[in-house]
Amino acid sequence: MRHGVRLAVDPGDARIGIARSDPGGTLATPVETVPRGRGDIDRIAALVVENDAREVVVGFPASLSGEEGPAARRVRGFAATLARRLAPVPVRLVDERLTTVTAQSQLRSGASFGRRGAGGGRARRSVIDQAAATVLLQGALDAERQTGTPPGEPVEGAQ
Repeated sequence: MRHGVRLAVDPGDARIGIARSDPGGTLATPVETVPRGRGDIDRIAALVVENDAREVVVGFPASLSGEEGPAARRVRGFAATLARRLAPVPVRLVDERLTTVTAQSQLRSGASFGRRGAGGGRARRSVIDQAAATVLLQGALDAERQTGTPPGEPVEGAQ
């Protein structure tokens, strides 16, 4: 098992959920929700530095058929931009299917994601974004522990 903090980035159209692991790569916890748009890549880069992250995993909306739809192409482009900005920190695309659904279900059942009170509206969506990033990262950490290999596919930033 590789050692070091990993960050998860779960990009949506309006918000980006961020989670981090402990240095041992065992447990994922929520960090924050970054508004999508101007400055989002800079904020993620700052979080990588603040958390001394050794790797970033980006949630990839894979389809059941294996074909890439418009959302997958947007995320792939976002991940390439992020990889260029974060180099030499590696960025990996990890299948995010069902992370938001799982996060919503866990929040409804009372599971704690480190934030008090989900509130309503915008506050609740922000918590769900962080929870989805946490579910994504925990799945990636668990998969790496089971297989002994890094999860997902590496992203190469276009030169």
